[in-house]
Amino acid sequence: MALTDAQARKARPAEKDYKLSDSLGLFLFVTTTGYKSWRFKYRFAKKEKLLTFGAYPEISLSEARDLRDAARKLLREHKDPAIVRKQEKAAAISSADQTFEKIAREWHEEQKARWSAAHAETVIESLERDIFDAWGGLPIAEINIPMVVDLLKGVQRRGAVETAHRLRQRISAIFVFAGASGLVTADPADKVGAVLKPMPKKTKMPALLEMEKLRQLLKEVEGPLSTANVITKLASRFVALTVPRPGVARAIGWAEFEGIDWETCETDDPLWRIPPDRMKLEKDKKDEVAFEHIIPLSTHAIDVLRVVRRLTSRASYVFPAIRYAHRPMSENTIAYAYNRVGYQGRHVPHGWRAAFSTVMNERAERAGRDKDREIIDLFLAHIPKGVSGSEGAYNRAAYMPRRRELAQEWGDLLMEGMAPARDLLGATQKG
Repeated sequence: MALTDAQARKARPAEKDYKLSDSLGLFLFVTTTGYKSWRFKYRFAKKEKLLTFGAYPEISLSEARDLRDAARKLLREHKDPAIVRKQEKAAAISSADQTFEKIAREWHEEQKARWSAAHAETVIESLERDIFDAWGGLPIAEINIPMVVDLLKGVQRRGAVETAHRLRQRISAIFVFAGASGLVTADPADKVGAVLKPMPKKTKMPALLEMEKLRQLLKEVEGPLSTANVITKLASRFVALTVPRPGVARAIGWAEFEGIDWETCETDDPLWRIPPDRMKLEKDKKDEVAFEHIIPLSTHAIDVLRVVRRLTSRASYVFPAIRYAHRPMSENTIAYAYNRVGYQGRHVPHGWRAAFSTVMNERAERAGRDKDREIIDLFLAHIPKGVSGSEGAYNRAAYMPRRRELAQEWGDLLMEGMAPARDLLGATQKG
C-alpha cells in the first residue's frame, strides 16, 4: 500500500531508525532523533544503490514521487541517477563561478593581441560602463534574451544607438567564446539586433572650417569657464596641431616621439612616428613597418609635449585617463569637453582633420602650389587602396621638408593670439 501524507506527518521517532515504504523503491527514512528524509532504493549494474532526495516536509510526498520517477527514467536510459546528480551539482557550482564578467575579461585578454591598445581599452571600458554593473556578477549561463534586450534598449534610451549595436556584437562574441569552452549552449545576443533601432546613417563629422572660429574654440575649451582637466586641454591642443585620428592620439606612448631632447630645449627634426598597428589600415598592413605614419612636429606641438611631460612622464600614456594613469584617455573625453563649452554638433576632435585640409588646400590654391594637395593628403595618412609596401615606405617619408613647413605654418596660424601651452598649467583644474 502506498504511503499517505498523513502517515508521513504522524511518523514519530523510535528506539531504532526505521522506514515507511511508499512504492517503486521510494521510502521515508525516520531517525531516532525524529529527522525524516526521502530515499530511493534501486539497482544499477547489478548493485543495490541508495539515493537521498531531501528532508520531509521540505520535500512533500508528491515531490518525492516526482524525483523518484525522474530517477527511474534515467535508469531506463542506462544512466545512474546518483552519478547524474553529482554531475549536475558540479555543473551548478562551476556555473556560479563562471560569471559574465569573469568570462568577458578572459575573452578580452584573448582578443586584445589582435587589437590596437586604444581599441582594447575602448572595448573593456564599454563593458565596464554598460554591462558589468548590470549583470557582470551573474553566472553567464543564466543570462537570457530578455535580459540582453532590456540592457541594450536602456543604452538606446540615452541616445547611444550605435553603442547599443556595438555592445550586442561584443556580448555575442563573449557567448561564442564561452560556448567553445562548454559553459553555455546558446548565444542570447545573436538575434536581438532585430529589435534594436537601426544604425544611424553615417554623416560627415561636424567641423569648423574658418581659422577665427577654430581659435575661438580652443580659447573657450582652454579658458577658465571650461570644466576640462588640464591634460584634456593639452590633448585637445595637441590634436588640433597634429591632426591625427583622435583614437590614435589618445593612446600615444612617449617612445613614439623622436628628435626631442627632453632635458634641454634642443630638437633635431622632431617627429611623431605612429606604428602601423595603431593606424586605420587594412588588417594585412598593420604589421608592415612601411605603413607606419610619420607626423613632423611644429614648435607649438613640441611646447605642448614639454608641458604635459611634467605631468605624465611616468605614466603609460602621454594623455592618460583622468582616474587611471595606466589607461589611455577615454575616446570621448575631448569631444565632451567641446560639447560642454557649446560646440556639440558644431565641431568634434576628428573635425581638425577637415579643418586642416580645407584651410591648407585653400592657401595652396591661392599661392599656386598645386603639389601641396598631395602633400596634405600624405600629412593626413590618406593611403590610396592598392598601395604596395614599397610605395608605402616611400610615401611615409616623401616630401618631409615640405610637410614640416606645412606643420609649422598650420601651427603658426592656429596659435596666433593664443596663450602659450605652459599657461594651461595655471588654469583652474576640474574633473
